[in-house]
Amino acid sequence: MSHNKKLLKMPKAKSPSAAISKLTKYLKMKTKVLSMSEELRRALYSSSAASLDQDFCLPDLVGVTEILTEEHRKQLCRHLPARAEGYLWTLVFSTSQHGFSLNSMYRKMNRIESPILLVIQDTEGNVFGGLTSCALKVSDHFYGTGESLLYRFSPEFQVYNWTGENMYFIKGNNESLSIGAGDGKFGLWLDGDLNQGRTEPCDTYGNDPLTPQKDFVVKILECWAFV
Repeated sequence: MSHNKKLLKMPKAKSPSAAISKLTKYLKMKTKVLSMSEELRRALYSSSAASLDQDFCLPDLVGVTEILTEEHRKQLCRHLPARAEGYLWTLVFSTSQHGFSLNSMYRKMNRIESPILLVIQDTEGNVFGGLTSCALKVSDHFYGTGESLLYRFSPEFQVYNWTGENMYFIKGNNESLSIGAGDGKFGLWLDGDLNQGRTEPCDTYGNDPLTPQKDFVVKILECWAFV
């Protein structure tokens, strides 16, 4: 019987002080790891916040703009899709150079594989437009992706991104071009002569009208690709 008791004897427990010492060492190690992670997080955050505040280098223009100022471009740069960042801004169409013709605009974009920045200045001096996820073309159906957006610069700079409500991004034919739609209204609509236009609130972008008056007359229109 005494032999069995000897076999079943439990190992001697470690002293409380040894257990506390081990736990303290473990907690110190975890605290060190956490503090290092926090330090790293703060360093990364502060450097990224600083970089956002610094003036970044604007990509060069290939072509001459009659509308965009440097401040316009800085504002727009912050809203370009990732695949347009860092590329030269290349003028592919301008009413001043190529005439007021929607079909001419389509032809100039025939081989372009890039998002397109559409910039309009109306006869009242308002600057506004849209960014389309691809080149503009004639189509029986709406096309494009949620990268597309509408924007305006007055009374203050405002960007209107895709709401997810519908997929009416872009539709063009020989008579007109529409960007954004819903309930019979278009976020931005242009006629075949690139002369008359209209802008209304639409479901695609949840936008306000891009000009004080819904109907406008185009003074200059430019299209820029990122290549």
